[in-house]
Amino acid sequence: MNELWPELNLDAWQATYDTLNRWMQIVGKVRLTLAPKMNHWWHTTLYLTARGLTTSPIPYQKKNFEIDFDFIDHLVRIETNDGAREEIKLYPRSVADFYREFMSRLHSLGIEDSIWTVPVEIAERTPLDRDEIHASYDADYAHRFWQILAQTDRILKEFRSRFIGKVSPVHFFWGALDIAVTRFSGRRAPEHGPIPNMARFVAVEAYSHEVSSCGFWPGAGLGEASFYAYAYPEPQGFKTYKVQPKEAYYHDAFGEFLLPYSAVRKSSSPDEVLLSFCQSTYEAAANLAKWDRAELEA
Repeated sequence: MNELWPELNLDAWQATYDTLNRWMQIVGKVRLTLAPKMNHWWHTTLYLTARGLTTSPIPYQKKNFEIDFDFIDHLVRIETNDGAREEIKLYPRSVADFYREFMSRLHSLGIEDSIWTVPVEIAERTPLDRDEIHASYDADYAHRFWQILAQTDRILKEFRSRFIGKVSPVHFFWGALDIAVTRFSGRRAPEHGPIPNMARFVAVEAYSHEVSSCGFWPGAGLGEASFYAYAYPEPQGFKTYKVQPKEAYYHDAFGEFLLPYSAVRKSSSPDEVLLSFCQSTYEAAANLAKWDRAELEA
């Protein structure tokens, strides 16, 4: 079981995490600028593949292209629908160096794009095209991280299938390196307040409607990888609602239920443990906010 759910000590791969986060922001910002805009910024996210993560096809003029992170061969692959391909090796190198090569490879494929190079959702804001500080890449830990995403993606898709109302894809957010699925009640939500290191208009669009969301995140700012669940707006009594499993708890500072990754990893049935967390935290949101569950659930 541990082979499916590998150990992921944040201290051991923090430097790789910080560098990879910024490389992914470069790729994600290309999708952000070129893909047609969708509700809740769904046009910006990445998705799991059998080898890593992908932008999925991005339209550009009269063709499509996609960008993949491959965590088996450890490279970034850019492919177009006319058969052209470029590959960039992943190894310890600065964010600025990666940025220069990545943009050069796009240019060689006839793709011209200009992104805002200031990173988002992180406190250290050195522009990506000038960042010579972050330059680490541990291939083993990058592979472990992707393995966990692959397992989480599988289980969140099972959880997603139980809901027939509006629900997001299972998608990966490159701002905080988290994977999540979000259910919607169908009702508008009050305007969201500011979130650190994020433009307010981004949060307002992301949380324009009432949601219950769950996912996995590597734990930056917390110290350990965790699964999370939250509701917006948070209904009265949410934080004291009894959820499963017993290792889950409400974190006041984050305003979310958290389940340590280690509790899932060490369980004899990780799938059941994670599904119980997703289901019980959803029920906390839906019951307390009086969602029309009979109409929304399969």
